Order: sequence, then structure tokens, then C-alpha cells
Amino acid sequence: MAEARIMSLEIELKLAIAPNDVARLRRHPLLRASKAVKTRLYGIYYDTPGLDLYKKRHAIRLRREGRRWVQTLKLDTHSAGGLSTRPEWGVEVAGDGLDLEALPAEARRHLDPALVARLVPVFVTDFQRSTWQLTLPTASLEVAVDLGHVRAGEHDLPVAEVELELKSGDGTALFDVALALLRAVPLLPEYRSKALRGYELAGVHNMAPCPAIAADISKRLVAGEARRRLLVAALTQLTHNLPGFLVGDDPEYLHQMRVAVRRLGTLLRLGSNLEAAPPGWLAELRWLMAELGPARDWDVMETVTLARVRTALAEPERLDALLAAVRCRRAAALERARAAVTQRRFTRLLLEMGRNLLTTRVGGAELSIWARAALDRRWRRFKRLAARRHRLDTAGWHRLRLAAKRLRYAGEAFAPLYGRPAGRFLAALARLQDRLGAANDAIIAHALLAELGHAGEIDYGVGLVEGYLAGGASGRRKQMAARVGAMAGIKPYWR
Repeated sequence: MAEARIMSLEIELKLAIAPNDVARLRRHPLLRASKAVKTRLYGIYYDTPGLDLYKKRHAIRLRREGRRWVQTLKLDTHSAGGLSTRPEWGVEVAGDGLDLEALPAEARRHLDPALVARLVPVFVTDFQRSTWQLTLPTASLEVAVDLGHVRAGEHDLPVAEVELELKSGDGTALFDVALALLRAVPLLPEYRSKALRGYELAGVHNMAPCPAIAADISKRLVAGEARRRLLVAALTQLTHNLPGFLVGDDPEYLHQMRVAVRRLGTLLRLGSNLEAAPPGWLAELRWLMAELGPARDWDVMETVTLARVRTALAEPERLDALLAAVRCRRAAALERARAAVTQRRFTRLLLEMGRNLLTTRVGGAELSIWARAALDRRWRRFKRLAARRHRLDTAGWHRLRLAAKRLRYAGEAFAPLYGRPAGRFLAALARLQDRLGAANDAIIAHALLAELGHAGEIDYGVGLVEGYLAGGASGRRKQMAARVGAMAGIKPYWR
């Protein structure tokens, strides 16, 4: 006879670990204080041929736990910084086949009978799990280490991860334990569930760069809670681009990570009058940008600047030697950036931010007043520089570009409060930022060419690129000045 489990809201923190570090983790005092329970977990994930569950971000799993078979329904997952929350129902079933009628009525309401009739196995997970039960002053939680594989057809993906699941009490305890474990072994936030990686392995889900995520804010919120949600959205964007950045070749992952870091910095500065940011956050974000920046600069140099010059040349092969040198520098910078985000320093920053942002803010300043004051400060900074646009040197144009970028990030953050007028203003600002960014790419390209030097085999190519960049530079500067002036004359949407 099936034994039903009560519906739970699963709150867990998932972290990737290198298999070679698992033995050291097991020796951590927090884990050695209790005996580990070892279980083999073999799971079968089901979906329809049309992938209806995947499209809804739901999952149905049948898993063998020792001698028992447990059937689980999980609904839409929300994840930030490795922390995820999701409602789930589990029920023990008699055999190794689905019995969805055994689920509680509350769970079955989320399933279309026509969908249930078409469920078939899509992939399997096979893990050895070690679990420890921790009882802390403020919470009870479970720490699990999973070592095993996700398999779909002939494809096999090894997976090693640590999961911390809150059983009762204060959710910040998950982060406290994770930070304690991090002092012993390197760990990395992992937002992807085993189900999502199974869909990736089956060729159903294609990992893609994650653009800015819209936060759920409205005028009914207090300023502190709106800021918290905006920070969570930026932190989510950062962590969701991390897996693709570590294994993929698409430079957009790196670009979107840098966008997320800049958004975090902008929001921290905007909220300086609401809530003191923990000491070191801004400094750590600056460190991260410094580690990611060179890789992005060399990405743009190869994929944008040199690509344009090659298109303009009758004999593009004349740039082959320079292109090879740029690719070498780009690979080295990418290696440096990937090394930075696999450091414990990076994970510590994400965990500390996640811990701080877990708790809902109540009371304090009114959102509309704070938003207007924050936007006004950014707008005044931009207009002061815009008024001097005809007298700005290279450093001045760089400050203007940053002012436009920070105005845009702040403007996009508060746009949901103002509706359609915000969209028109931000579209004009985005066009200007693109122009300013292209001009800045040319400035960076000059610096990178100087860094390469003038070795004989690349000297000719360097000259070609320098000449291309110099051509029409003064005309472009005048066009930019006109666009900046036009932007400064637009009425801001929050006024």
C-alpha cells in the first residue's frame, strides 16, 4: 500500500565539489560529529514526448532509495545564488512503475490526466549519497554529498555535489554551514538541478547566456525590500551564467556575468542610504571585475574589432599573425578569469550575499521616494558630464560612458514602477550606451595593441588596425557629442 508524504517546501543550497575533495570534506568537524548514512539513489525522470513537464519547469521522478521506490512531483523551481525553493510531494509506491494516483489530491491538481497518460522515461540518475543530520542552535538541516552520474541514452555526465537542505528553523543556517565547509574545501554554487542537467544531456535543454532578470517589484513594497529583490535578481543572473562560462566558448556568458556584477555594484551604491552594505562587498566586486575585465577586452578585440578590420580589407590574411597573437592573449585572459571564479574567494562572496539577501525587509523608506532620489542622482551626474561634452578628454568620455551605464542600470531597475514612459527613455539611453561602448572598444583596442608591442610578424597588422581605428575618429566624436546632447535633453521618465 502506498504511503503518502506530506507536501513540503524544499529549501536547499546546492554546491559543486571536485570528487578529489570529497574525502577532505567528510573529515570536517561539522560532519564528523554525526554518523553518515550511505544510500544508493537510482532515479528515473519522466516526461511526455512533447516535453510538457520540462516546459513548465516541473519534474516527476521515480527513485529507488535502498529497497523502497519513492515517487516525487516537483513544481517550478526558483533559484538564486545556489539557493532554491520549490514545492514537492513524495509518496512511496509498491513497485518500479509510476502510480500517480497515489499522490495527494493537492498534488494531482497540478497534473493534466492527458499529460500523465503520455509520460515516458527520459533520463536516469545514479548516485551514491552520504547524508549527515545537523542540529544547530537556530536550525536543523541535512547535508548530503552525491557522487555519481546522469545518463541519457549513450550519454553520461559525472556529477559531484553537496546539497544542504533546511529541515526546520532559520534558512541562514544553510549559508553558515556552507561557509564553514568552504573553509575546508573549494565549492562552487550550482543552480542546476539533476533534472535540468539530465535534460541538457538528452539534448532537450540547451544552456544559454542569461540576460538581466526582471525583479518582482511594485509600489506596494518598501524601498529596502525592493532593493533586496533587485539584488537577488542580479545575483541570480551572475550564478546562472557561471556554468556556461566555465565550460562554453560563447563570450556572451562572460559579458552577462560582468553586467550582473555591475548591476550589483550599482544597486549597492544606490542603497547606501537605506542599509549599510556589509564591509568588503564593493571591494570584492571590484576585484571580480578586474579579474574578468581582460578576458572581455580580448574577446571584443578578436570578435569585434579585428573582425571588422578583416571585413574591410581586400587581403584579410594580412592580419593572420596579429589574430594569432590576440587569440593567445585571449586564451590566457580567459584562463585567468576562470581561475578567479573557481576560487573560494568568489564562492564566499556569493554565499555571504545570498545569506544577507535571504530575509524579507519590512518598514523603512517609501519606495517611490527612494527611487526618484536615486535616479535623480544618476541623472544629475550624467547631465553634468554631458554639459562638458565638447571639452572632455579620453578620461572624461570614459566617465561619461560609466555615468550613462549606471543611469541605465538604475533606470532599468525602477522601470516597472513607471510603465511605458520608462521604456522609451531607456531605449534611447541603450542606443547611446551602445555608441559610447563602441568608442570605448576602440580606445581599449589601442591599449591592447600597445601591450602586444611591434614584433616583426605582427607589426604590419598592428599598423592596419591602428589606421582603421584612426580613420574618421574625429567625426565619430562629433556624432557622439550630438547624441549625448540629445539624450540630456530628454525628460526623465520618473519626472
